[in-house]
Amino acid sequence: MASNKKSSILVNAITSENALFVSLLGLCPALAVTKSIESAFGMGILFTVVLLGSNILISSLRKLIPDAVRIPCYIVIIATFVTLVKMFANAFLPELYSTLGVFLSLLVVNCVILGRAEAFASKNTVVDSIFDALGNGIGFTLAILLIAFLREGLGAGQIVFGRTFTFLTALNGGNEIIIPLLKGPSWDYSLFLLVNPAGGFIVLGLVLAVLAAIKNAKANKKKVDEKLAKLAATAASKGGEAK
Repeated sequence: MASNKKSSILVNAITSENALFVSLLGLCPALAVTKSIESAFGMGILFTVVLLGSNILISSLRKLIPDAVRIPCYIVIIATFVTLVKMFANAFLPELYSTLGVFLSLLVVNCVILGRAEAFASKNTVVDSIFDALGNGIGFTLAILLIAFLREGLGAGQIVFGRTFTFLTALNGGNEIIIPLLKGPSWDYSLFLLVNPAGGFIVLGLVLAVLAAIKNAKANKKKVDEKLAKLAATAASKGGEAK
């Protein structure tokens, strides 16, 4: 039962309770750093590290933090982890640090991180808070990767996800790390609008529209199945009465 609860926390945070696509939280980094897959991937990793660290510490101190000052305490804890992550990125990942810029500092007031601290970590155990942080971190990372994949691919005129990731290469002592997850075609035409700020809103809107259409289709199918089941049950009962 305990393992099922933890797996449901993890899976729900990635899918049905996805912070970006369902709750529409964390829009600032989703629209600002998704011009390239590499910057989106880097932001997702750093975001997950901050969320994981703050969730663990807030859950550990949840019985010691006075209710009257809980929000300021959460912000101080989150700001501490953001500062540590910034120092690490500046020291070991200077290119990624330069690319993310001020948006890395804005993780201090990120709605997802603060929201999980208030809604989950402050009310649950450390282990459950770890799974919640991992689920939300993975879900957010996948969401911004999808947006970046569409923006960079269509905006640059090519869809290629088999490349050297600069910041991962830096962590590996200068040895190239190539992630050949997907290699697609290239073409002569590109939509430069998608790599502009407005392009982030356009791509996000299209993704949300597709997800809403899928959700509505599933809901309609469920209603049809329920009606068919009721008709079958009614027909069966009438057939039994006739006999």
